[in-house]
Amino acid sequence: MLKGDKNMMLESDQKIIKIFKDIIPYIIIVISVILFRSYIITPIEVEGTSMYSSLDDGEILLLKKYDKNYKRFDVIVFSNGKDRLIKRIIGLPGETLKYKGNKLYINEKYIKEPFLKNNQKTYDFSLEDLGYEQIPEGYYFVLGDNRTNSTDSRIIGPVSSKQISGKTDFVIFPFTKFGKF
Repeated sequence: MLKGDKNMMLESDQKIIKIFKDIIPYIIIVISVILFRSYIITPIEVEGTSMYSSLDDGEILLLKKYDKNYKRFDVIVFSNGKDRLIKRIIGLPGETLKYKGNKLYINEKYIKEPFLKNNQKTYDFSLEDLGYEQIPEGYYFVLGDNRTNSTDSRIIGPVSSKQISGKTDFVIFPFTKFGKF
């Protein structure tokens, strides 16, 4: 090999190394964004009116995928077949649940629902009407806030924790509603 050929190879190798060094930060950024959206936080759009008046059709929310500590009245996103639904957790595993006179009773104790507005009505029903004595372990009873227009646990039954993608409590769009709801 001639000296000039060797220098050309070194220059070529240096160019490849420089290109690789220039591209590495972008690759790291892309991988980080993908991992962040897949496992930590991702935006999600409200579709429909089942969560009205708490959430409106077209609003963009931040879905916290990392937070698996679900509590009563958390707003969650879950899979129902090919659909992703946004609903509010009303009943927890092991509880009994019923509505009587537009009031929620958990384990026979009245529970106030402060998020319901505009005289939203929940017609009388109980878990027993749906074929359950209590909410099974690992499942949650969910309802939309717009009780007269919601496909929820009254229709699809309790939701498994395995179906839940995460919970949300933060609107990012429209900017007039930016913040926690």
